[in-house]
Amino acid sequence: MRRKDKIITDISVIEHILNTSPVCRLGFIDDKYSYIVPVNFAYRNGYIYVHSAKEGRKIELIKQNPVVSFEMEDASEIIPAGKPCGWTTKYRSVMGTGTIRIENDSQLKKEGLDLIMAKYGAPPPFVYDEKILDQMIILVLKIETISGKQSGTFPD
Repeated sequence: MRRKDKIITDISVIEHILNTSPVCRLGFIDDKYSYIVPVNFAYRNGYIYVHSAKEGRKIELIKQNPVVSFEMEDASEIIPAGKPCGWTTKYRSVMGTGTIRIENDSQLKKEGLDLIMAKYGAPPPFVYDEKILDQMIILVLKIETISGKQSGTFPD
């Protein structure tokens, strides 16, 4: 990273971003172009969990190459200035790479969904319709590299 003063070195801050960001952007390799898709997700112990339909472009791309990139942020704010090039942005973000797998086991789908539902504020206990579970999958991304970057000051 060019700006060493912007690197987040505290793993607790990186995990805070992983746990509070509302959206994760997944980057896939698709022939000569990248394919980026925003997803709802949950994080736990080095893994990102995403619910998905069983079919679609991202599923086909995972089958071709399970190596992905990801990015998320938990805070951003444009800071205006008196002149155009004086503007800046206050932000915190993480990005990384990993390998993603398609999980169709019913129990593992429930565990992944439990994490996602809890993250977005649904009250437990979580009860799932088996027909709906049969129609979806959980994507499990094992984080292999991760880095954090921030600009501005934050309370934690």
